[in-house]
Amino acid sequence: MNFLKKIKNVFSDTTTDEKEFKQAVHDTWKEYRTKREYFWGCNLNDTTTWPQIVKTWPDNKKVAFALWLVTAISHFMSGRRTGSNADEASQKNAVQQAYLQALMRNKLLLEEDDVVRLFNAFSQYKANDWSYLTTWPVASLLNQVVKQWKDKPFSPVLEDALRQLKELLDKYMSPYDQKEHIKMVGKIDGMLFKNTNASSAVKPVKFMGNDPLAEFANLSLERMPGNEKLVWYQILALAQKVSGAKPSQKYLNEIKTLIKALGADKFKKTTHDWFHFLIELKEREETHSYTYSSGYEYNYSSYDYITSVNADLIKGLVWACAHFHDGASIQTISALAERAFKKIPGKGPTAAAIGNACLFTLFASKGLDGIGQLSRLRLRIKQGSTQALIDKYLASAAGEKGVSVSEIEDMAVDDAGMQHGNKTISFDDYTAVVNITGIGKTELNWIKPDGAPQKSVPAHIKDKHAARLKKLKDNIKLAEQTLVTQRDRIDRMLREDRRMSKEHFHTYYLQHGIMSFIAERLIWNFHAADNTIRQAICLNDQWMNQHKEPLDITTATEVSLWHPVQASVETIKSWREFLVAHQLQQPLKQAFREIYLLTEAEFTTKTYSNRMAAHLLRQHQFNSLAKSRNWRYTLMGAFDNGMDNGIASLSLPAYNLRAEYWINEVNAVDATNDTGIWNYISTDQVRFLDTLSGNLVDLVEIPAQVFSEVMRDVDLFVGVASVGNDPTWQDSGGLPAYRDYWTAYSFGELSEVAKNRKDILANLVPRLKIGPVATIRDKFLVVKGKLRTYKIHIGSTNILMEPNDQYLCIVPDRSQQNPAEKIFLPFEGDNGLSVILSKAFLLAEDDVITDPTITSQIKLK
Repeated sequence: MNFLKKIKNVFSDTTTDEKEFKQAVHDTWKEYRTKREYFWGCNLNDTTTWPQIVKTWPDNKKVAFALWLVTAISHFMSGRRTGSNADEASQKNAVQQAYLQALMRNKLLLEEDDVVRLFNAFSQYKANDWSYLTTWPVASLLNQVVKQWKDKPFSPVLEDALRQLKELLDKYMSPYDQKEHIKMVGKIDGMLFKNTNASSAVKPVKFMGNDPLAEFANLSLERMPGNEKLVWYQILALAQKVSGAKPSQKYLNEIKTLIKALGADKFKKTTHDWFHFLIELKEREETHSYTYSSGYEYNYSSYDYITSVNADLIKGLVWACAHFHDGASIQTISALAERAFKKIPGKGPTAAAIGNACLFTLFASKGLDGIGQLSRLRLRIKQGSTQALIDKYLASAAGEKGVSVSEIEDMAVDDAGMQHGNKTISFDDYTAVVNITGIGKTELNWIKPDGAPQKSVPAHIKDKHAARLKKLKDNIKLAEQTLVTQRDRIDRMLREDRRMSKEHFHTYYLQHGIMSFIAERLIWNFHAADNTIRQAICLNDQWMNQHKEPLDITTATEVSLWHPVQASVETIKSWREFLVAHQLQQPLKQAFREIYLLTEAEFTTKTYSNRMAAHLLRQHQFNSLAKSRNWRYTLMGAFDNGMDNGIASLSLPAYNLRAEYWINEVNAVDATNDTGIWNYISTDQVRFLDTLSGNLVDLVEIPAQVFSEVMRDVDLFVGVASVGNDPTWQDSGGLPAYRDYWTAYSFGELSEVAKNRKDILANLVPRLKIGPVATIRDKFLVVKGKLRTYKIHIGSTNILMEPNDQYLCIVPDRSQQNPAEKIFLPFEGDNGLSVILSKAFLLAEDDVITDPTITSQIKLK
């Protein structure tokens, strides 16, 4: 029977007087109107008509009332011209909609014919001009049907109605109600399956909707053996039902039973395949265009990843992995978390629900490997709410162990099988040797049976030991990730004077296969029981001070990172000379770290610093930099006039302090992007607040190490995000009102970072190939080429040409080999210094430059 056509006599069985329905609506409206000044929606529980009259009607009368409501609502909406709810007709329609929702949500005993007539009415009438089927309470009615026919068969009439409802749901699916549609389709499929199969039969459950994951995963399900497939149907059915931020213990127990029935290895292999598919899956961009009545055309893009229903299912499968703590599972879940929190333009995280599930699973997994990955993700993920959630998990894990968060992060660092920076594995008669060569860098070499070296992987190893080879490569990747993560974590330790016991330092730093590579290249304070402090660095397995004297550290009781702000100028100079003399490259800037002490101006301003004020920055770049250094910031847009968004802040819980960097919007014509976010911002003061009292703190009361690190961060933001660093900014238009700023910054006074570069260049340049033609002059590295003389600004890296100070625009090309890469630098991470050196090498031989964009400028005098 085609229930779409069964509308002619839709009310033929209705015996209730229509006047009684109208009266119920009128009385409810009248009562509700006296209680509410504004009439938006209607809460029937605040009236007497619903609980005392309508709710007591027999079910057949309620069904008739529901059918009458459908026609009444549709009639009203077809004639509506405004969105106002001020007139009586609009308010009564709100009452009618409330009644229809209430009738479908409350228990209602239905006959099959009632269901058909209601589905028929919902599909025939429109609740809104843009109506899709689910603007009616179809989901609530379907829930009634599922409950009432759960354990009993139904006739072909109802079966036909359900099938046609499914067709309509597929036909009228939109991105806005996709999740609800897909869930209803799943319920209908379940009812139809039960009606035609034995009660013991397992309903096929697959990924729903039309997205790349459903296509990929369902294909793998189809290829499984029948017995495995049946268990997977049960696993997916259970996972589809998950909800909330965390799994229930009941769910974890039930899914564990099903995993055991399937086999843990089979479960992990399949889920890992699906997870890796998601990790590699790119979101799909779709361009839309809308033309207003005025003729203005608005173009925008939307992005899709996977359907929300399938995201929920994946969430359930991720939670199921909390039962595993093997390396492959932990690393896969961590990689999926990072992918899930990747930002999509104009939307936010790709799949926050999946990402949050990954965080829980890493926290809940046995052992400390999951905690180690949480620590890594804390540095990788930029969303403030996600960082707060990770902090919560780390604090909880630390509390369970009775240690601090810093200590549990130390304890959780994976060594990837390394021993003191290297690893040796035998493959039959061949030997694989892995060595750490730098931060994020390793080298894999092979030794033949005769002892001769071999660079490439032996062919028979690829064939015979593919699984072991993959595990080796996974461990190498883990080691490289760990090096970067721990370098960054230790760098942030310089914000606070953290002390650890000598035993803790020895176990989790010096004896650790990866941490030892970092720790032995840093300068440490060794605190003795008599309060004496000595500094040392490890060189050739011997601890030495800055004067190259061996140091016995056995008397030390505590260890902390050395910070140059604690030392005299002579001590800093000695440490720098030590590093250069021994060609020892530090994994982070320590001896060569910029330090920021209070200036006379800051003593005068007392509670704030204007040292980093009045700069013009690219807002999006500033936002990325701030979040990479753990600062909180919200992009400012033209739509909010900058309200409540003009501050970047850094929490310093060890000192009960919060640092703030004030930011102002740059309001100019065409100065926003397509989403209304300002392209540029200007900077203001830096200040500190006591988080306990909320009061401003005098700068002289801020610990010197904290003040220096905060100002160093801010200097980094300015040094990288300033438009003065962009050699093309003026030529591309820029902001006319700020062109003087570009000139002043590009060739103005040096920041602390630039002053540090100047000291390094003064030491380094005379020993380089360009030494005879390059000298330091004030703020510039001056290079005498064959054709002209060039002045490279040590701060911005921009270039002027003598004799007329003509500007030379050179945009660094990362695809070209940089001659500066082979030069020893005593630390890693200063890209600006590398840019200066690469430009100097290029311009020293300006007569052989072939790039016409450069040569045309050089020849123009």
